[in-house]
Amino acid sequence: MAMNYNAKDEVDGGPPCAPGGTAKTRRPDNTAFKQQRLPAWQPILTAGTVLPIFFIIGLIFIPIGIGIFVTSNNIREIEIDYTGTEPSSPCNKCLSPDVTPCICTVNFTLEKSFEGNVFMYYGLSNFYQNHRRYVKSRDDSQLNGDSSALLNPSKECEPYRRNEDKPIAPCGAIANSMFNDTLELFLIGNDSYPVPITLKKKGIAWWTDKNVKFRNPPGGDNLEERFKGTTKPVNWLKPVYMLDSDPDNNGFINEDFIVWMRTAALPTFRKLYRLIERKSDLHPTLPAGRYSLNITYNYPVHYFDGRKRMILSTISWMGGKNPFLGIAYIAVGSISFLLGVVLLVINHKYRNSSNTADITI
Repeated sequence: MAMNYNAKDEVDGGPPCAPGGTAKTRRPDNTAFKQQRLPAWQPILTAGTVLPIFFIIGLIFIPIGIGIFVTSNNIREIEIDYTGTEPSSPCNKCLSPDVTPCICTVNFTLEKSFEGNVFMYYGLSNFYQNHRRYVKSRDDSQLNGDSSALLNPSKECEPYRRNEDKPIAPCGAIANSMFNDTLELFLIGNDSYPVPITLKKKGIAWWTDKNVKFRNPPGGDNLEERFKGTTKPVNWLKPVYMLDSDPDNNGFINEDFIVWMRTAALPTFRKLYRLIERKSDLHPTLPAGRYSLNITYNYPVHYFDGRKRMILSTISWMGGKNPFLGIAYIAVGSISFLLGVVLLVINHKYRNSSNTADITI
C-alpha cells in the first residue's frame, strides 16, 4: 500500500511517524529558560566606567601588597643545611652507613634576636610525598584505632603491609619513611658553656588530626598490649608504642608521627618539629649570639639527591615568611594602575577627534 510523504510530518529530521501515532520531538520545552528568553543585562564598557575600576584596583592592591611584604620581611628566619654532602661539613662523616649512630654538631650565629614564639622546622628537598602510590599507601582505619584493621591492614599498604608474617603497625610507605633525625639546640654563652634550649614537642599537630583522625587501639593502660600481634615498620628503629614516654604522645597519637603523615604537595617542603615558647616579655625567646645544633643523623637523603635542613622562624598575623604574596599584590596593583593611565591618555588623545566623551572598549 502506497503512502504519501509530507515534510511537515517529520520533526527535527526524525523519521515520519505512523498514521495515528504520537509525534516524537527533541524540541526543548517552550519555556523562557530553555528557549533562552530570560532577561539579560550586558554592560556597555566605556572609558567612564572602566578607568575608575583600574585605578581603584591599583589603589587598593598596592597598599595591601606593601603591608604584606613589609610584614613578611619583619619575620625572623634562618635555615641551616646539615645534609653533609660537602667534605667540609661536620655531618659529612654521617654519610657512611658504617657510622651508626652518628652525631654531628653545626654551629651558627643569630645576628638578630627572635621575639615571640619560635617555630623549629625540619625541611626536605627532592622528596616527592605527592606521588600517587605513596599518598595512597596508608590505612586510615588502622590509624583511627580500628582493631580489625590493626591486624588486617588495607592492601593499599603493600609492600609495607606485613613483615615476618605479622601485620605492620602503622602500615604503608608514608609511615615507613618517617623522618627520624633528632635535633637539639644549645645557646653558647660568653663562658662557652652550652645552655640547652627547651623544645616543646606537643602542640605541633593539627587539633583535628590529634583528636579525630588518629587514635590508639582500644584496651587497657598497657599500650604494648594493645599493639600485640603487630610488628614495627621495616625502616623504624623501634615500635610505634615506644615513640615517647608520655602516654598522651605515644603510639598513633604521637605528634611527630601525625605531622609526618600529613603529606606535602611539593617536593621541597618543611614540617613543624618543635616549638620554642616565649617565657618572658622582657627577654627575647632566642637572643642574638652563637648557637650549636646537635643532630642525631638517622635519615638518609643522599641516595635520592635530597637535602636536609633545620629552620628557625617566627610568625606574624599572616603566618610564616612568604614574600611572594606581597609581591603578587604589588604587581597586580601596579599593572592595573598602569593600564588605567595608558587608557586615560588614549581617551584624552582621541576624545576631541571623535567628538564623544567616552570611548567604547
